[in-house]
Amino acid sequence: MPKAYSQDLREKAIAAIDRGIPKSEVIAMFNISRDSLDRWLKRREVTGSLAATQGYQRGHSHRIEDWQAFREFAEVHGDKTQAEMAELWSVPVSARTMSRALAKIGFTRKKNLWVSSAQ
Repeated sequence: MPKAYSQDLREKAIAAIDRGIPKSEVIAMFNISRDSLDRWLKRREVTGSLAATQGYQRGHSHRIEDWQAFREFAEVHGDKTQAEMAELWSVPVSARTMSRALAKIGFTRKKNLWVSSAQ
């Protein structure tokens, strides 16, 4: 993900707008996009601050939150397919979500089969 513009740059660009410099000159002067400048102006209008947004969720929606309970669930239901495990989980999840979660806890779908040679 790209890094946010610095607070100092934001303040300088908005100060230039407040001094009456046209937006087209400000975006050329500071090498920023017009969308960024418009977002900063709107953010200042709504919140009174120019600070970058922080603390938003990244990645998939997190349907599995209790990982210890999920490990126990995987040990109990390890003989089932991922689709069957997804149906049995307490929160509705897809088979793909189940696959990602199993990989995250290091649960392998491969079985160790012992074939003894009886001679």
